[in-house]
Amino acid sequence: MMRNLIFLVAILSVQFSVLAQIESAPDRVEGEGPWSQLIIRGATLINGNGSPPTGPVDIVVEQNKIVDVQTVGYPGVEIKPEKRPQLKTGGKELDASGMYVMPGFIDMHGHIGGEAQGTPAEYVFKLWLAHGVTTIRDPSAGNGLEWVLEHKAKSKDNRITAPRILAYTSFGQGSEKPISTPQMAKNWVQTNAEKGADGIKFFGARPEIMQAALQENKRLGLRSAMHHAQMDVARWNVINSAEAGLTSMEHWYGLPEALFTDKTLQHYKLDYNYNNEQDRFAEAGKLWEQAAPPFSDRWNEVMNKLIDLDFTIDPTFNIYEASRDLMRARRAEWHDDYTLPSLWEFYQPSKISHGSYWHYWGTEEETQWRKNYQLWMTFVNEYKNRGGRVTVGSDSGFIFQLYGFAYIRELELLREAGFHPLEIMMSATLNGAEALGLEDQIGSVEIGKLADFVIVDENPLENLKVLYGTGAIKLTEDNEVIRAGGVKYTIKDGIIYDAQQLLNDVKKMVESDKAASGYVIKQPGME
Repeated sequence: MMRNLIFLVAILSVQFSVLAQIESAPDRVEGEGPWSQLIIRGATLINGNGSPPTGPVDIVVEQNKIVDVQTVGYPGVEIKPEKRPQLKTGGKELDASGMYVMPGFIDMHGHIGGEAQGTPAEYVFKLWLAHGVTTIRDPSAGNGLEWVLEHKAKSKDNRITAPRILAYTSFGQGSEKPISTPQMAKNWVQTNAEKGADGIKFFGARPEIMQAALQENKRLGLRSAMHHAQMDVARWNVINSAEAGLTSMEHWYGLPEALFTDKTLQHYKLDYNYNNEQDRFAEAGKLWEQAAPPFSDRWNEVMNKLIDLDFTIDPTFNIYEASRDLMRARRAEWHDDYTLPSLWEFYQPSKISHGSYWHYWGTEEETQWRKNYQLWMTFVNEYKNRGGRVTVGSDSGFIFQLYGFAYIRELELLREAGFHPLEIMMSATLNGAEALGLEDQIGSVEIGKLADFVIVDENPLENLKVLYGTGAIKLTEDNEVIRAGGVKYTIKDGIIYDAQQLLNDVKKMVESDKAASGYVIKQPGME
């Protein structure tokens, strides 16, 4: 209960104080390398640029830069040694024959845990890396900008076992007073840039303050994200934000409101209270049906406007999935072994924990949310079809979504929305790199880019479930039930991590925590 209360206080005071920090990541002891040269041998390449799979290829890395991507033969034909790049003295070969290699995944909505969730940085980072996530954008810098920048620097130097980190500070964070004028907004944005932030995460403010902050942030060359919170969206929706210079939107708040044709704001029930989590999320499930229908004039107008502005949508489908099927999210098989007791407690029905809105969640709410998803997914899929940029973000640590596992679930939900698996890979890699302004460094396997890769021994295009740490259920020809897949290697900056060993480390953390406290995961309301 105390942990939940601390989280509530933190959310309410995020604009004016540094949040409580989680346990910092320890020095790196995992991973092999880096080497002066690394050659990944014989894999099938699924690139992030939309090209079809090709292989076998040898990928040559020197000093953390890809220097060659060479086709070395044909499927099912023995590779001739003279056709392959030669290993230099002191180099390392990784035999990936029969495996599939992709660019490192990018999680565009990756909170690095929080005190309320009780998740140490090592736990969060290892779950991400175990699922192939080599870069994350931390939207809000919830552990404080200095803490995030310290871990960003350590990750860059590979002093810790962690993905690459980009720090997007919550607008107003650290301000001594509430930002109440456009000049205060500009001053804060300038200070934020001077401190070394990569961008800003907005939730909302008065229109003139939003305008000033976004324009100044754009002038300084920084990027931005926004959760258009209901408290300000009536005066400032996604079109206002995009026109002012916002570069990406999170979730979908602010988009249906831009699609209204017969109202100016959401038709809330008359006893609605935003601080009541069930009110907040139950009413949100009715929002898309209030918007202009798919392919109508207004729907097309908004979509085309956003595309013209080179705007990025980061939908985070997974984080609201419990709204349409609570039992599925609550009973995901990985909770037993990989969810810390403190995080499980945070998920439980509560009036004060954000996202724990299970006060009396039933068939009516889930049915409404399923309809919500159909309309939401239709927009996102068509946005992609018309050339709009869609990325992959998980927003893990809330609503029964676990770091790493939730990222793979997001890939599956993009498939449900209508994305081809190759389009999903683009969203997970190159699209994310472009949205971050890092397309010259990461996002695809191309000469000159950094050595970030995901390697799995099953074809993820055929079944995305093989990317889960727990793998995919498969029946062999001998009638044996096995688990196929699970990321085998995650390579970040040329350092090879055994993904399954990282998962095992997390499992031991959870086992140790449970053993110390005698904690047993139980379903809500059951003894």
